[in-house]
Amino acid sequence: MTKTNNLRSSIYLSLTALIWGVAFVFQSMGNDSMEPFTFTASRYLLGGLVLLPVILIKYKHPRFLADSDEIPVKKVPVKVTAIGGLLCGLFLGTATLLQQFGMKHTTVGKAGFITTLYIILTPIFGLVLKKTCHFTVWIGAAAAVIGMYLLCITEDFSLSPGDILVFLCAIVFTLHIMTIDHFAPKTNGVLLSCIQFFVSTVLCGILAFIFEQPSFDQIQNGLIPILYTGIMSSGVAYTLQILGQRGFNPTIAAMIMSFESVVSAVAGYFAYEWGFLTQNQSMTALQIIGCVIMFCAVVFVQLPFDKLSSRKH
Repeated sequence: MTKTNNLRSSIYLSLTALIWGVAFVFQSMGNDSMEPFTFTASRYLLGGLVLLPVILIKYKHPRFLADSDEIPVKKVPVKVTAIGGLLCGLFLGTATLLQQFGMKHTTVGKAGFITTLYIILTPIFGLVLKKTCHFTVWIGAAAAVIGMYLLCITEDFSLSPGDILVFLCAIVFTLHIMTIDHFAPKTNGVLLSCIQFFVSTVLCGILAFIFEQPSFDQIQNGLIPILYTGIMSSGVAYTLQILGQRGFNPTIAAMIMSFESVVSAVAGYFAYEWGFLTQNQSMTALQIIGCVIMFCAVVFVQLPFDKLSSRKH
């Protein structure tokens, strides 16, 4: 891969991290306009609709945004794709709901850093599937626990309900990633993503009509957050991720995208200062140290120590 292509991929992935980080602000704004079930159903409905044209283009032009080993839309196995889309959608919808409810009781920055823990939890959960876990993951996990303690534990040594919900969200996102890892090689990635968006829409939509009172006025008041999270987070960022990761070092790609946690903290602070958010987004010195430790832990577990060790030998 040439230096020009590397630079282009880095820019695409940096934009992805930027879009996803800022999305936390719009999710928090969405809570001011409507309840979590209604907001999540709306954003994923729009996200699925945004990907439909991409799928149609890929159906007629299989090389469009295609990886070398990607299965064309025309040749996907229907049963595997349906099961994968259903499971991914259930995990995605559940994780996003936990995150959305959690953000009613915690700051944008804390939510961003806690959510990023899925990068550490994924290899640990992989032990259940008998996948090897490098010892550096345990070091990173220990550092993440220390960082989370400084970030979240209050003076009375307790976690806020919002922090607990977002941590549960990170666990479910881990299950979501592992499910994608299982089904993605067996079908078309864009089609799988589109199906999971619509499954999440149905799940959250049913819960919205049972437990909430969704209305067009709510959607109209929260239209900007819905548009951003539906179009930018789902359609644009997903496409940029595909373009950026094509032929790019996956370890470096994961590191770049993990910057979404830092972006969420900075975006949350300025959004509050500029009056877009009503909840105070400032952090104490200890909480900032906790963020730094958690971010370093996330980056640390992605370093290719196994490859470096094999080169030495």
